[in-house]
Amino acid sequence: MEIMKYERPVSLATLFDELDDVFNAPFSWTSRTESPAITPRVDIAEEEDRYHLKADLPGIDKKDIEVKIENGVLTISGERKSETRKDEKGRYSYYERSYGKFSRSFGLPEHVDTSTIDAHYKDGVLEVNLKKLPQAKPKAIEVKVE
Repeated sequence: MEIMKYERPVSLATLFDELDDVFNAPFSWTSRTESPAITPRVDIAEEEDRYHLKADLPGIDKKDIEVKIENGVLTISGERKSETRKDEKGRYSYYERSYGKFSRSFGLPEHVDTSTIDAHYKDGVLEVNLKKLPQAKPKAIEVKVE
């Protein structure tokens, strides 16, 4: 271990950060970087009569989720609220989960019936059903001889 020498005054915060580095070096979970932005994982399946979207949103309250359609774009947005807790001795715990606002947008095919879209949220999974409009069946055109 190397002893650090300073040529100018150093703040207590800097010294505490360096002490944390020394004591926590063996633990891979130690990190000073901010948590990455929340990007919910999404599955989209096409079925004969609809598209079915599932988004993983664990730990997010239903009231903090918004699903909207505008100009042929489906947008899922919301926020996972931050938690700060202390144990009985007043010490802070280490938190690694991401918190903050998120938004995912998906361009929709023209044949989606936007008036019948429904969304359900259960056990941290948002499901959105997008029904397809009935498509015109191909029509054979008779070629006439003149």
